[in-house]
Amino acid sequence: MAEIPPGVLRALNEGREETRTLVEWLAIDQGTLLGHVLRDIGLAREAARLLRAFAPHRPEGISRRTKAVGRILHEGLPAAGRRTAFARLSKHPSDTARAWAAYMLLADERLPLAKRLDLARRFAADRHMAVRECAWDSFRPHLAKDLARGLRLLREWAADDDENVRRCAVEATRPRGVWTEHLEPLKEDPEPGLPLLEPLRSDPSDYVRKAVGNWLNDASKSRPDWTRAVCRRWSKESRTPETRAIVRRALRTLRK
Repeated sequence: MAEIPPGVLRALNEGREETRTLVEWLAIDQGTLLGHVLRDIGLAREAARLLRAFAPHRPEGISRRTKAVGRILHEGLPAAGRRTAFARLSKHPSDTARAWAAYMLLADERLPLAKRLDLARRFAADRHMAVRECAWDSFRPHLAKDLARGLRLLREWAADDDENVRRCAVEATRPRGVWTEHLEPLKEDPEPGLPLLEPLRSDPSDYVRKAVGNWLNDASKSRPDWTRAVCRRWSKESRTPETRAIVRRALRTLRK
């Protein structure tokens, strides 16, 4: 962090630039950035109150801090103010500000799942990887509460022209994931996730193929029989380099 040029860090904290590395993302002072962004989106009068609400979260980790801002904005603004903030944050130059908008959705317990996914799609398609990661994290807890319906709704995402959207559908439904709570029903029985994965077994995007391989690898840790069977069938039915790459990634834990 000490190697970030002062001018770059200042631009990041003022919301004038996107982060280019994980180190830059971690280095941002979210309290400082929040003050600048609130003025940018026309909420200068609310800034002092919202910053006070954020103050206890400053010592927390980056994920908790980012989610906290989304929750504070959702809970601390009237309905009209929330809509305005969400719309403006969604288009803000700062990737962190766009992530806050994604986490405003997470904090809204009343959104129907279909509407939640519709609003989250813009973040799934974001140009910045950090925002794309926050996209699936913003709806996965709600997806877990209605998993069968969520898997059906995300099939449309799996057919999207945008590789980022296709990849998000897979990442959101991984049985284990990396930094998120597990989806226990899919650990026990991954079969309901197969209709989402099947159209992607020879996807042209390496970004998507890695996600599919990771999904199957997650499943292999609790259902090795199922993962082996899927990989055998795919290898017979789809003799492409893309499918072979997915199968290699899917079986890497079992090979060990």
